[in-house]
Amino acid sequence: MKLIFLGTGAGRPTLRRNVTSIALLLPQAGGRFWLFDAGEGTQHQLQRAKLKLSRLDRIFITHLHGDHLYGLPGLISSRTFHEGSGKLRLYGPPGLRGFVECALTQSELHLDYELEIHEIEPGPIALDDERFAVEAGELQHRVRVFGYRVTEAPRPGSLNSAWLAENGVEPGPLYGKLKRGEDVELPDGRKVLASEAVGPGAEGRIVTILGDTRPCEEAVRLAKNADLLVHEATFGAGMEEKAASYGHSTVLQAAETASRARARRLAVTHFSARYDDEAIDRLAADGRAIFPDILAAADFLELEIPPRPGGEGRRKAPKS
Repeated sequence: MKLIFLGTGAGRPTLRRNVTSIALLLPQAGGRFWLFDAGEGTQHQLQRAKLKLSRLDRIFITHLHGDHLYGLPGLISSRTFHEGSGKLRLYGPPGLRGFVECALTQSELHLDYELEIHEIEPGPIALDDERFAVEAGELQHRVRVFGYRVTEAPRPGSLNSAWLAENGVEPGPLYGKLKRGEDVELPDGRKVLASEAVGPGAEGRIVTILGDTRPCEEAVRLAKNADLLVHEATFGAGMEEKAASYGHSTVLQAAETASRARARRLAVTHFSARYDDEAIDRLAADGRAIFPDILAAADFLELEIPPRPGGEGRRKAPKS
C-alpha cells in the first residue's frame, strides 16, 4: 500500500505545489488505485506520477471547494479515451452529482464507461470490496467536508509449511483448508488444527485522509490508531485565529490531533502559498515537539505503508 501526493498546496496552484489530490495505490491490485480529491491539474500530475487513468476506479471528494474539485471534469473526460477503463465510482458530499452532471451536460461529453456518483453522509460507505472498508466522518470547515478512514481487512496468518512437511502434511487442498481456518484430518487419522498450523493473523492497515478542517473531535476519532494520518496544515504556529476564521488548522494543531489519536505517522499538507519549502520544513520541525513522526508532504512524495506484523505457525505435533 502506497500513498502518492499529487498536490500539496492550498487555495491555488503554484509553480512548486499543485492543489490537493492524493493517490492511494492498493496492495496486490495490478496498479489499481483510488484518488482523494481532484484539484485543478490533477490529470497532469497523474501523468507525471506515471499513474494510468484506466487503473483508477474510485474517487473520494472531501468537499466542494474548487482547489479540491476543479480537476474532476477534465479527469473524467480524459479517462474515456483510455482503453480498458471500467466503471468509475465517485463519492462525496451532497452537490457532487449536480456539479459533475452539469459539467458533462454543458460540454456535451459522452463517456465510454459507466460512472457512478454517490452523495454520502457520515458513516460507513458501501464499497463491494471485501478487502477494504471506508468510513466518512464530517469535519468542520466553511462548507460540508468529510474525512475518510480506510481500513484494510485483517491479513490471514502464514502457514508453517516446514512444520507441516515434517509432520507429513503434503501441499495441496489441505493447505488451503488450514489457511481458511478449517481443521483437517490426515489419511492416518491424525488431526491438524488450523490454530496450530497457521500463525496469528495481522490487523489491516489504516489510512486516514482528512479534508480541510478546524481541530475537532471527529478528526481525532477518524485518525485513531491510524498507520498514517494525512492532515491539512494551512498555517504555521501563531496563526490559530486566522486558521479558525477560514476553517483550517495550523501544523501544531495537526500534530496535536495525531498525538491524541495515537496515530503512527503524520503527513501534513495543504500549505498556504505564503510559505516556501524551507519555511514548510521549519513548520514540520516545530510540530515534532508534539508529534515526533511528522513530515511535510511535497508534490510526488511517495509514502509506503508497511503491513502490520503477524506471527508464525505454532510448532505442535498433530493429534493422533
